[in-house]
Amino acid sequence: MMIYSVTDEAFRPYGRVVTGYATEALLEALKKTPVPAATVYTPREESLHRAEGAEAIGTGLFGGMPFQFGYCNGHNTRLNCLEFHRDSEFNLGTEDFILLLAKQDEIVDGVLDTSRVKAFRVPAGVLVEVYATTLHYAPCHTDPAKGFQVLVALPAGTNTDWRPGENVNVMDHMLWARNKWLLAHPDSDEAAQGAVVALKGENTDIASDL
Repeated sequence: MMIYSVTDEAFRPYGRVVTGYATEALLEALKKTPVPAATVYTPREESLHRAEGAEAIGTGLFGGMPFQFGYCNGHNTRLNCLEFHRDSEFNLGTEDFILLLAKQDEIVDGVLDTSRVKAFRVPAGVLVEVYATTLHYAPCHTDPAKGFQVLVALPAGTNTDWRPGENVNVMDHMLWARNKWLLAHPDSDEAAQGAVVALKGENTDIASDL
């Protein structure tokens, strides 16, 4: 699979590189978070919020709206699922990592073909915005010996427990948590847990491309 850089023109429809913020303290706090053999996600991590300059960065990224700094860490090379929010997500890694992305307008009749997925490498220490219209999920590592530690900045409350009272349309069925619409591949653990199977095709694995 071709792995683009977030500095390539190909990334433009999916997000942008964010500059101007002093993220050194955030990165140092992120380095102290755990790196399991699989993947772990924490919506809000207080040590990240306590990092010098974190409040100013979050306020700037979300235009004064309440926000949360969490992390997604571990080891991964597979797609498994894609998700989207009603807002942008911001990512920052201690090491290079890879995002597997598609676009919300590529969903047809509630299903996305995984052949639409593209891979983008994010260099260590580079802050990126992933647009609300971009489908994404857990990062992938570039070095299995190191794994990944990735900041996940989102509006406050995103990815916390919630289900709609009624499922009026196909998107309601995809709601997996607060502000989290999830499309699962049939091979994923999430599908086994009841997530809507809305990805068809190969469950993309970039292990052989690293």
